[in-house]
Amino acid sequence: MRDFRWFFHFPITRIPLIGLLLLSLASGAEPAEPKMGGTLKFVPQADLKILDPIWTSAYITRNHGYMIYDTLFSLDENLKPQPQMVKTWQVSEDGLQYTFTLREGLKFHDGKPVVAEDVVASLKRWGQRDVLGKLLMDFTARLEAIDDKTFRLVLKEPFSLVLEALAKPSGSVPFIMPARIAATPADEQIKETIGSGPFKFVKEEWEPGHRVVYIRNPAYTPRAEPAHSGAGGKRVYVDRVEWIYIPDPATASAALEAGEVDFWENPPIDFVVRLKQNPQITVSIVDPLGTQGVLRPNHLHPPFNNVKARQALLWMVSQEIYMQAAIGDKNFWRTCPGFFICGGPWETDVGSEPLKQQNLEKARQLMKEAGYDGRPVVLMDPTDMPILHVATLVTQQLLTQIGVKVDLQAMDWSTLVSRRAEKKPPEEGGWDLFHTWSVGSDVMNPAVSSASSGACDKAWFGWYCSPRMEELRAEWVRTQDPVRQKQLVEEIQKLAFEEVPYVPFGQWFLPTAYRKDVKGVLQFPAPILWNIWLDR
Repeated sequence: MRDFRWFFHFPITRIPLIGLLLLSLASGAEPAEPKMGGTLKFVPQADLKILDPIWTSAYITRNHGYMIYDTLFSLDENLKPQPQMVKTWQVSEDGLQYTFTLREGLKFHDGKPVVAEDVVASLKRWGQRDVLGKLLMDFTARLEAIDDKTFRLVLKEPFSLVLEALAKPSGSVPFIMPARIAATPADEQIKETIGSGPFKFVKEEWEPGHRVVYIRNPAYTPRAEPAHSGAGGKRVYVDRVEWIYIPDPATASAALEAGEVDFWENPPIDFVVRLKQNPQITVSIVDPLGTQGVLRPNHLHPPFNNVKARQALLWMVSQEIYMQAAIGDKNFWRTCPGFFICGGPWETDVGSEPLKQQNLEKARQLMKEAGYDGRPVVLMDPTDMPILHVATLVTQQLLTQIGVKVDLQAMDWSTLVSRRAEKKPPEEGGWDLFHTWSVGSDVMNPAVSSASSGACDKAWFGWYCSPRMEELRAEWVRTQDPVRQKQLVEEIQKLAFEEVPYVPFGQWFLPTAYRKDVKGVLQFPAPILWNIWLDR
């Protein structure tokens, strides 16, 4: 196989010093024999309300997807695609035909076998929603089932990222569903949650706003290889996982310290120092790629349908102000004035002058040139997401300073995730601005960056429309020459600074915390709960 490390390469020396220290805390020797049984109580980043990981790219739903669905390929600890549901595959000499064979023992939670028809239907639906999936389908002549165990992908022209696409770890992940469920139109949410993954979703115990329950799937057959990052054998040792939604950080911290919960996905930085001092708790960074903050404007409606208004946001933002307010401890953040994650192989500062020098007067003038008429701008505020809530308050203050009236609308994150799909005008229940974040693997290059896609009505929420951006992105995945790829990345970033699909407001490294008796935690862009056992 080809070496894919160039695709997701992240030099460890770029991680803040405290990140390395935290990583070392989690590297102690584990017991030789994992223990079976018990219930893992996990505090997720948000409340789970949407169950369809293809319909939305929200990370809370992605994390739910990893619990119950499986993937064809996954990334290993060296960030290389490895087979997961696939047993073998062949590539034709001209690179235009890929033939895949599924491994034995794959079953859905309803007892039916996974067949190639399920794979084809799942990939086609994913390819209508995901930014990289859309590119792959644009290059695809045929995707077809040959028999129950074999499917074939035939390309119209070379596409350099086929296996990388099938191993895509975040955003909209190409999870495999039964064909009858995958037949759901891509713009509608699925009605059933049946996967073939290591856990089963217990829908009758789901309490939105409080608890999500999963149980071990006894029919799941893991691969023989040891688990390493998202690849290898997905062995489940606990009998049950309960996601306990605790929106108040102080309550979540107290519950973790008291042993009432076992694992806290994203403790705010303010709580990390105290948690590190507790000998019963491990604090670590399980995703050393880092995270990019995203301020997303709605491109459909005034004022941000005007490019000058979006450019005003660029000159308004000071990444240092956002990071000091939202993260605080300098060891956990850095400024990154570019659209592709800093420290990654495609980092560049071409065109980045606006993010290097805040200029509120220029931002104010650009809003005037955009024809801003004083109407209130609807800014959605996810009050249960501390980092995004603080970033939203910073944006509110800065918008006011450049003469923009702000209608700050408070809601929880799950409500925001649903509402951001609304294309109505802001005064009719739509929106103008919201904040989110992208893990490093979702903004490493032009092919995976959803928020940089200019696919108009098929683009990510906010509906950035740029035929030129789509031409450049397609050329990037078509090109094999690294020198030309670098040139294209610079062209893409220069165009992004001109058209402003979104504004990056900083880069940070999120810690996680769990009890010392929680063993087997794996590094990955998403929290994955297989391989974990309770040493009690």
